[in-house]
Amino acid sequence: MCEANAYIIENDEPRLVMEAVDTIEPSEEGLKLVNIFGEQKFVKAAIHSLSLVDHKVYLKP
Repeated sequence: MCEANAYIIENDEPRLVMEAVDTIEPSEEGLKLVNIFGEQKFVKAAIHSLSLVDHKVYLKP
């Protein structure tokens, strides 16, 4: 399994946005997250950092 959990950093604390994220698609207004179950979520954020070993994606508003 290569999917990751996505977190948004608010007040210097990560908050879980979506589990088992399979794809992240950029757009002009933010990011579209899609998990392995086909659920989709749009967030007005940008990628802050990735922790590939821990399977975590950190986003910033």
